[in-house]
Amino acid sequence: MNTNPFDLTGKVALVTGASRGIGESIAKLLAAYGAEVIVSSRKIDGCEAVAQSIRDSGGKAEAFACHIGNMDDISNTFAHTKEKYGKLDILVNNAAANPYFGHILDTDLSAYDKTVDVNIRGYFFMSVEGGKMMKEQGGGVILNTASVNGVTPGHMQGIYSITKAAVINMTKAFAKECGPLNIRVNALLPGLTDTKFASALTSNDKILKTALATIPLGRVADPDEMAGTVLYLVSDASSYTTGTTVTVDGGYTS
Repeated sequence: MNTNPFDLTGKVALVTGASRGIGESIAKLLAAYGAEVIVSSRKIDGCEAVAQSIRDSGGKAEAFACHIGNMDDISNTFAHTKEKYGKLDILVNNAAANPYFGHILDTDLSAYDKTVDVNIRGYFFMSVEGGKMMKEQGGGVILNTASVNGVTPGHMQGIYSITKAAVINMTKAFAKECGPLNIRVNALLPGLTDTKFASALTSNDKILKTALATIPLGRVADPDEMAGTVLYLVSDASSYTTGTTVTVDGGYTS
């Protein structure tokens, strides 16, 4: 009997947006706890660098390019996963788009479409395809990276915040309908984190100072500080947890 509820040995995990930032930290931690990780994002070079780092540390990982805003890429990713591994135990929907930073009234159609296509349609159909595989095998876990912006809209981040609110509700919808299939679905809500993705905020001293004043811990998070919550939510340690969101924001929303 395995007495470590965090042990992921024998599990296959697909992590999107895993070439850097929070996704990279998640992929590395899941691999460290025994999962065989498919490291995925739009560009294969970044994925391969992360996968090689995992292998160099004694873990199991492969790189596979997938742009979740492209339906063909989604289909190809799950076809590959099914052919090579025959199963999928863990799906981490972490890839996201946030191409526009500015007043909501100035949002153009291109920025709107890109954000919605990735953050809503992409998460939805990744979850559909992953859920179908999990249904066939008798269960699995889906973890969505949402954002505190889905609860409290970020300044000058209107459409991004709207899509992240959709991800929170999507998480609950999939959890309700997939619970009877032994598929658990939860969401991580990161606060301000030191990633390239958040550089529009962290690289501007004035904006950063204003943001830090709203965070009780008074600092930006490191991507590694998000991965531990994901490990909990995808492991047997959270076996009775589904349809929930866990906020990791240094107290911002408290």
